[in-house]
Amino acid sequence: MHQLADLTEDELIAEYQVDDRSMPYLRSNFVCSIDGAVEIDGQSKSLSNQADQELFGKLRMLSDVILVGAGTVRAEGYNPLRLSAKRREWRQANGLPENPTLAIVSSRLDLNPINPVFAQAPIRPVVITHAAAPPDRREALAEVADVLICGETSVDLPTAVAALAERGLPQILSEGGPHLLGALTEADLVDEMCLSLAPLLAGPGAGRITAGPISTIARRLELRSVLGSDDGYLFMRYLRAR
Repeated sequence: MHQLADLTEDELIAEYQVDDRSMPYLRSNFVCSIDGAVEIDGQSKSLSNQADQELFGKLRMLSDVILVGAGTVRAEGYNPLRLSAKRREWRQANGLPENPTLAIVSSRLDLNPINPVFAQAPIRPVVITHAAAPPDRREALAEVADVLICGETSVDLPTAVAALAERGLPQILSEGGPHLLGALTEADLVDEMCLSLAPLLAGPGAGRITAGPISTIARRLELRSVLGSDDGYLFMRYLRAR
């Protein structure tokens, strides 16, 4: 196992690059405690550390689009998706837009158009919903985001992933929340799981990184790499089993 701090910037980027950026690819990223908690006091940030945040930023830098559920946008207090100057420079040098696009999955469209994630976004966000979503909310959000209709009465995630790829956004980073990961797992769309393990026992109460209807379907992944930090965090990369 390598220490995260021992890798150069280029080595760390190479560690998480995919073979073909033109092909649709969905990577999910979560942090959890040793006993499986996805949050402390309602936020995943309480489980994170500096090394996790650094890797979090790298994964965003490598992505075309950040996929997130509306509940996570509200609970985590998402800010406009704007990378650091250094990461924007890297993206420009590699033929990418300065910032990735933010795509929010929402069935009820319970999102405020004046939220900074829309009003101050450097790139116009995308909202993914379905045909039965409230038309008045859809109209209001269409003023500040591109609204994609994927499904009739619920969000069809395979259609959503295909729609993002058609827009030139095939490299998808899903940041949750747990219900979105559960739905992506059910639809067999997860190509990679990046899991940060915090050396904490959170105790009972918090949920897991996945949620939703109970399913007996298990998706096998293979461990690709493990990195560590001096304060006991582990950063694991799992890929879809071939």
